[in-house]
Amino acid sequence: MRSQLSPSTLLMLAAAPLLWAGNAVVGRALAPLVAPITLNFLRWLIAAVLLLPLAWQVLRPGSGLWPHWRRYAWLGLLGIGNYNALQYLALQTSTPLNVTLVGSGMPVWMLLVGALFFGVPASRQQVAGALLSIVGVLTVLSRGSWEQLLALHLVPGDLYMVLATISWSFYSWLLVRTQEPQHIRSDWSAFLLAQIVFGLGWSGAFAGVEAGLGQVYLTPSAPLLAGLLFIAIGPAVLAYRFWGVGVQRAGPVLGGFFINLTPLFAALLSAAFLGERPQAYHGLAFLLIVGGIVISSRRA
Repeated sequence: MRSQLSPSTLLMLAAAPLLWAGNAVVGRALAPLVAPITLNFLRWLIAAVLLLPLAWQVLRPGSGLWPHWRRYAWLGLLGIGNYNALQYLALQTSTPLNVTLVGSGMPVWMLLVGALFFGVPASRQQVAGALLSIVGVLTVLSRGSWEQLLALHLVPGDLYMVLATISWSFYSWLLVRTQEPQHIRSDWSAFLLAQIVFGLGWSGAFAGVEAGLGQVYLTPSAPLLAGLLFIAIGPAVLAYRFWGVGVQRAGPVLGGFFINLTPLFAALLSAAFLGERPQAYHGLAFLLIVGGIVISSRRA
């Protein structure tokens, strides 16, 4: 590893992908019951209600949040409004395993965004690992057929997930650019609620566009309620807590490689709950992506 990380940091960095894999599986299962952008809005609305008793003070007029509202507006857009909406859109036409494997291109975008927009150059090992991860992602996009890759036949879900991954890369780099008062940053519930408040504004606006296009549908049911509670409590509140702490301790680049555990968890969960069996090219892609993790996490 590039640095010695505590067991608690490693556990947090691994727990977030597990919960996000569950988010992909549940999001796929809920696709027939609720429109994707509306699902994202409802998810974060529930998360906000859960966090209000813990951190309502951060929303007071005199809170240190408001002088930094532009930063939180960006965090809310990139990490809550954009990423999750695009992922749920992707799950309309792609499987949880495909979506999470395409999302495993994260290290590439982490390195590019860091170098181009935050002045953090990449090492040779990181570049080599990122290139190997690219090959793994291309294996997914081609469905294991290089002829199909040359024909550039992509389903919409693949493209949505690429855009989601880019958005998350910017979000992760912004996380480590500390500007707000320490009392907000050190209080995880206040820090997350501040993002959710602005994220709800963005996701609500996007849901309004979805409604204006006549694409909204909602089937109230017990499975929908159970699914909403899970994605609001686990992949939203808990996973964002784990990711925020892990990235602050380990850095966004190394954290980005841990996200590549998500496809493994997604494959196991999809097989167990959705009956979607992984194909041989999924295994090859995962090995390539893991190889990228190993290479990139070594020192020069």
